[in-house]
Amino acid sequence: MAGVMDPEATTRTRGARAQPAIRTHGLTKLYGDTVAVDALDLTVSPGEVYGYLGPNGAGKTTTIRLLLGLHRPTRGRAQLFGVDAWNDPVTAHRRIAYVAGEPFLWPALTTAETFDFLARVHGDVDAAYRDQLVDRFAVDTRKKVRALSKGNRQKVQLVAALATRADLLLLDEPTAGLDPLMEMVFRDCVREAKERGQTVFLSSHILSEVEAVCDRVGILRNGRLIEEGTLDELRHLSTKTVEVTFDGPAPRISVPPGVQVTAMGANALRFAVSGSVRPLIAVLGTLPIATLVSREPSLEEIFLHQYGSPDGDAR
Repeated sequence: MAGVMDPEATTRTRGARAQPAIRTHGLTKLYGDTVAVDALDLTVSPGEVYGYLGPNGAGKTTTIRLLLGLHRPTRGRAQLFGVDAWNDPVTAHRRIAYVAGEPFLWPALTTAETFDFLARVHGDVDAAYRDQLVDRFAVDTRKKVRALSKGNRQKVQLVAALATRADLLLLDEPTAGLDPLMEMVFRDCVREAKERGQTVFLSSHILSEVEAVCDRVGILRNGRLIEEGTLDELRHLSTKTVEVTFDGPAPRISVPPGVQVTAMGANALRFAVSGSVRPLIAVLGTLPIATLVSREPSLEEIFLHQYGSPDGDAR
């Protein structure tokens, strides 16, 4: 029956979850003189949703290809549930499903035929759940792949991968080409996968998406993992923002150390605060304030703090 695992499969899954879903040690990949991934030490626990961030060329896709056993490591190793990804890819692949950033499918097949073929390749698919996903992602199963837009081909990949209910989902830019409504459907599916105990490794440029669904985040730069942690743990990398509107013209303020101030019109100021906001609040408490809004840095601000301003100037 579709969607019901046999006892042997259940035992394998429980045994797999005794190991980290992903573990790399010193994982390095060189292409000639180019270092794509540099001594990567990474551990992702079963049931965790892990966001993998970095600009183009940082090494995200290369990392995923090493995890899939598609590329041979120059040095180090990668394991999926304790299985070496390069030396034993067949065993490793039994517990994973993959969505590529570029949806290269078979143009002459219909969407339904593509689902059937991918199900036979993977070997374990919940057909009833797949039918639900087809409805949720609004996939036309009668169309040939050649007639689909990139976004619709991406939806085919997502439905096929999610329907496996694999222990580990490796997702490389999975929402590229999707409209905002379908992005929300994807987020719901990731949350549901987490509730079922699945692990999700999500590489994405959509920082709001990572912020919404991920338990932890790793930031990659030039092939090296430069920061890692929960969003709360990463907030120390950027400043808090305090926006103040005054009853009259904004006064001149002698700000405490660690605070930068910029004007927001005649009656308002924005403060960027490194460290505690208490010294600033003590100064503002003596002034005629109409409104005060304080917020923690978003994941986008944390990311830009690491990579510099959008024009590429490093901080």
